[in-house]
Amino acid sequence: MDSTADPGEATHPSLDEFQTQASLMTSCTLLWKELTDHFTSLEQSLQQKSAAIKAKIQSLDTQTKESLQVLEQRDSTLNTSISIALEKVEKRKAAALTTLDEEDPVAEVDDSEGMLLKLRFFCCKMDSEGFWRFVTVRKKELDVMRSQMPVALGDCVDPAKFVLQAMSEVFPVDKREDKSERVNDLGWACVLLLESLIPVVVDPVLGNARLMVTPRVRESARRIAETWKASLDRRGGIENVKTPDVHTFLQHLVTFGIVRKEDLNLYRKLVVASAWRKQMPKLAVSLGLGEKMPDMIEELISRGQQVDAVHFTYEVGLADKFPPVPLLKAFLKDAKKAATSILEDPNNSGRAAHLAARKEQSALRAVVRCIEEYKLEAEFPPENLKKRLEQLDKVKSEKKRPAAVPANKRIRVSTGGPMPPAKAGRLTNAYVSSFPAAPTFVRSPSQSDYATGVPQYQVSPPVYGHGSRSPPAAYYAYSPEAPPALAGPYPGAPLTYPAYGAYGNGMPPAYQQAYYR
Repeated sequence: MDSTADPGEATHPSLDEFQTQASLMTSCTLLWKELTDHFTSLEQSLQQKSAAIKAKIQSLDTQTKESLQVLEQRDSTLNTSISIALEKVEKRKAAALTTLDEEDPVAEVDDSEGMLLKLRFFCCKMDSEGFWRFVTVRKKELDVMRSQMPVALGDCVDPAKFVLQAMSEVFPVDKREDKSERVNDLGWACVLLLESLIPVVVDPVLGNARLMVTPRVRESARRIAETWKASLDRRGGIENVKTPDVHTFLQHLVTFGIVRKEDLNLYRKLVVASAWRKQMPKLAVSLGLGEKMPDMIEELISRGQQVDAVHFTYEVGLADKFPPVPLLKAFLKDAKKAATSILEDPNNSGRAAHLAARKEQSALRAVVRCIEEYKLEAEFPPENLKKRLEQLDKVKSEKKRPAAVPANKRIRVSTGGPMPPAKAGRLTNAYVSSFPAAPTFVRSPSQSDYATGVPQYQVSPPVYGHGSRSPPAAYYAYSPEAPPALAGPYPGAPLTYPAYGAYGNGMPPAYQQAYYR
């Protein structure tokens, strides 16, 4: 058989070759699609990065222009600010020279005008010691001093130096030798001086953007801050430092503009540890902790300080991320649990009800104030909370009402005065006078003034009313004309309740401190 094919005969591809070609085309198509998608992705990524770089360059250009404008403004206004400051210094110097030989114009301070004259007298003379002694004994007049002190500090030749000298007795280290004086915490006075100094040292042209503090005083303020930080280890760490000291230190940094970025973590810990102070949210922002605020708020929530977290939230505008109403409700729930645990604690069996009521009252007041401050009445109506507060206040007032004391019918034989109760030592509210009874004069029934004899005593004296704690005179075996004078009433022992916290008390409360504002 001839194996040579006929050249005129057409050859047809087989099915296998067709399938091979089809598979190859499919693979090429998929590979082309992958390459196209890859290059498209690369192109989009490059475009995004290019746009980001352009935006960054534009932002840097804008910041550079703004910085240059600020520098130009600071440079152009420096001479004006210095001239204004020098003019003020000359006026203060002249005023100080005229007051050197003058006597104190105010003997006693009885109003705001007298307070201002007294403070200006010390400031004009740069008498920082006398100024400090005058301020520290007038904590009850804090509001008046807060309004008048910036005006008075404006009369100092060097206000910043004056404030540092005035506080030097207690800040950065307490130098008082008498240990009994150290019990009196003066952190409130330091904070008052530092806050009052800010409007005095701001630039008259640029405002808070520049502080008119001399380099020497600023360096002295830095050394004071470093000394305070070095004393932390000696005091036992951040946890053992008193809140007024922390507040003074942070306000010191803000007032003199000596905040350091390297110490932001330290500032964060100090602020969180003293978050219950009313000024802490604003201080945190002034210290440059705005970016750390979300983490600080979460930490406060985890520590059960939801009310403090709400204040920080509104200070930095994060109410959308941390809704206040759920936080306040969670805080009330935690307070209720704490009150229940106090009632169940066997170690507080005698005062459990009192402590639990205080805990609940504190929480309710803090929440109500928060609702009113941030206008949350529509989301969280406070009516039920106020009713509960009224109930607790009513219970407390009823407990403070003293019990009635039974009448004393026993007669002292030797003096004729009233005898103490038979079991006075066993009665908690029995009263035994240490003064002798007033002499009595018993007249004879035969005297012409009386038609009948005086009855000796009543067989069963009635219980006298709530309006008087002393028995009527008719129930004593004396002449109606000269009843015996009691040495004093029989007062019950009233229950005392610690005042809800005040600013600058120096000691954190036994429970959550955030609620005393």
